[in-house]
Amino acid sequence: MSVIPPPDVIVGDDGHPRCRWGAADADPLYRAYHDNEWGRPLRDEVPLFELLCLEAFQSGLSWITILRKREAFRRAFDAFDPKAVAAYEEPDVSRLLADESIIRNRSKIEATITNAQAVETLHAEGTTLVEAVFAHTPPRSRRPKTFADIPSKTDESKALSKSLRDKGFKFVGPTVAYALMQSAGVVDDHVEGCWIDISEPRPDPPSG
Repeated sequence: MSVIPPPDVIVGDDGHPRCRWGAADADPLYRAYHDNEWGRPLRDEVPLFELLCLEAFQSGLSWITILRKREAFRRAFDAFDPKAVAAYEEPDVSRLLADESIIRNRSKIEATITNAQAVETLHAEGTTLVEAVFAHTPPRSRRPKTFADIPSKTDESKALSKSLRDKGFKFVGPTVAYALMQSAGVVDDHVEGCWIDISEPRPDPPSG
């Protein structure tokens, strides 16, 4: 007798049950992101800063839009090197606003520069963005049974949001903070039945 997967899990053509959003009929970028990145702990400073910036750019848009523009964002923002981005001035803002390959939103562009400066301030104080984010890791719990069980924000994401804002970060409200926690593997919101083991190493993100 075959086992019927939960409604929010779909078995792919490779036989692996996945969260519905990362299933085989999803955009290949979504599937690769689901399998290789989302929910796996990310403890590298520059990629985590990139993720923070992209989560802010995603606000009000779909994540697939961000994934499709990720390489363009990297080219435009010096591979999200916080030290380089922190030194941007108005000519850089004008350059970015003229770049049709990225999302041209002045507030989000300026927030990215501000956030890079905030990361540099953390470094000067002897700490890191990784430490600031993972300090808000909640107690380990069971995976959600369905997507309906996944919150948009939590007490921990509210605390992370406040902590980051107190340190000078922008575009880091509780919902953005929780999305960052999900993406960076601070929490594991793969639904029950998904095959992903977040303890496995996170491979290098695809390029090109």
